[in-house]
Amino acid sequence: MTQTRFIVFLLLCALGVNAQKTKINGYSGIDAKALQCPDSLTKSADDIASYMNGNFHTDKVKVRGIFIWIAGNIKYDAENMFALNFYEKKEDKIAKPLKTRKGICENYAALFTEICTKSGIKSFVIEGYTKQNGFADYLPHAWCGALIDTSWFLFDPTWGSGYLIKGKFYPEINNDYFLVNPSMLIKSHMPFDCLWQFLNYPVTNQEFYEGKTQENKSKAYFSYQDSIPAFEKMSHTDQLAASASRIEKAGIKNSLIFDRLQHIKIELENEKQTHIADLYNDAVIDYNDGIAAYNDFINYRNKQFTPKKTDPEIKAMLDTASVNLQSAKTKLAEIIKPDATTSKLIQQLSKPITESIDLVNEQQDWLKIYFSKPKASRKLMFYKK
Repeated sequence: MTQTRFIVFLLLCALGVNAQKTKINGYSGIDAKALQCPDSLTKSADDIASYMNGNFHTDKVKVRGIFIWIAGNIKYDAENMFALNFYEKKEDKIAKPLKTRKGICENYAALFTEICTKSGIKSFVIEGYTKQNGFADYLPHAWCGALIDTSWFLFDPTWGSGYLIKGKFYPEINNDYFLVNPSMLIKSHMPFDCLWQFLNYPVTNQEFYEGKTQENKSKAYFSYQDSIPAFEKMSHTDQLAASASRIEKAGIKNSLIFDRLQHIKIELENEKQTHIADLYNDAVIDYNDGIAAYNDFINYRNKQFTPKKTDPEIKAMLDTASVNLQSAKTKLAEIIKPDATTSKLIQQLSKPITESIDLVNEQQDWLKIYFSKPKASRKLMFYKK
């Protein structure tokens, strides 16, 4: 087939360099309708999703509308192509292209996924690196995976929006990066985490470099179909740990993978420390609430249970103290491998918690005896040691 252009450039997370082939656009009607979205409805992902839902009625048609609207309205921000920050807040990544109508790969991917999600289509942002003209890029990239009906497909709204020549962006829709079969996109797009390859026999980083991306059934079978729902049910900390494990298993082939893995480990450690601090602080709150409830009971007992409360109401005062103190004890026990400072704080708090639980138990035992007596005899209980 005839090449229409040959472009050589250096690019991070931007645009495919392969020459385009003249193709018939089978989506022309959908594209026209998507691009007719009123400007007043393009200030938020919610409004764009509402427009797509109101005009298109299947996932495949909706996702086409979303892809073409983004590719047709968001221009690649060539001036900031090296400003990729995977750790920027998702909200900021989405807000920028909606406000400025410009963005880099992370903005395209975040916006695409957000509109898909709000349109009822499951979508994920995928982080990784790419290979163009036989060479792996030295800077990372972001694209998307979406569940259309019952199958996962890949989308690169950045590469689908145009191309760069000498640092200048030229808009041109490239349908090669719309609704791509995972077995095809793996030739040029390599996720850091193999989960997002959507392949049952994932390609290693070494194989990606060597261009050996064809299915190899001699490998161990990987059920991404089951792994993704399991991943979604995990806590964020467990997701990070699982991702780090898969990344290490696939091989640390370049500095991009190493950097991403280190950031995940740092994030894991930060989340661990945050979790420990939260558990400890919550334990302190529970302890204080338990002591307050216990003191309320003692104060009420010293007043010989006046003004009058029902037996269940009196019992509830001590039960509240017991529940809070037991909760404090449980939360301290959930803290695993704390640092030396936190370990000392835990020891200092554990002792008064245990002592307070014993005091509550003594009062509960006393209260059982109190409740077992006829009401006429109960008053004498206040005078016994």
